[in-house]
Amino acid sequence: MTLRPFTLDDVPTAAAWGLDAELCRIAEWTPDQSLDYHRRHWTATVEAPPPELIRLAAVYDGALVGYVDLHGTEPDRRELGYVIGARSRWGRGLGTAAARAGLDHAFDRLGLAVVTAEALAANERSVRILQRLGMIETGRGDDAVYLDRPTHYRQFMITREDWPAGRPEVTRAAPPGRPSRSPGSAGTTSPEG
Repeated sequence: MTLRPFTLDDVPTAAAWGLDAELCRIAEWTPDQSLDYHRRHWTATVEAPPPELIRLAAVYDGALVGYVDLHGTEPDRRELGYVIGARSRWGRGLGTAAARAGLDHAFDRLGLAVVTAEALAANERSVRILQRLGMIETGRGDDAVYLDRPTHYRQFMITREDWPAGRPEVTRAAPPGRPSRSPGSAGTTSPEG
């Protein structure tokens, strides 16, 4: 998984994700919007991103598969979010890979001290991704509804010192001929804009 800046060439693919009603429900995007609405949204996000948002395209095997957000205004702290587009790509570990790449970018490229994240308690896959990456649960967030079920946000954080890059207890791609090791669990999605 690699991350790169979002470009206007990515807009048609990203806009098409918005036509999937189930993806919109899970990602907490505004449902039932036209393709033109999504094109305008993504074009505006690429051309004039809000200053508090770093949105990076998540690319796997040469294809745009989602995005990673690092959101916030504090110089040493951001909130991680991510979405894997096209449900046909779900269940392949791409969410974990995107979130991991986001943390690598946050700590290694941006030099952040702390990254936070939230996941809905009812979105068990997202919670497991955050846990798998070594993020520590710090509290309970706001109440919410997820897929028509009452739930709440679970809050997580990790510091640069605790980021497990290279530590054996975290799942990472192993070099050929060496097994990878895994610990715990998984991640978060973030709204469209």
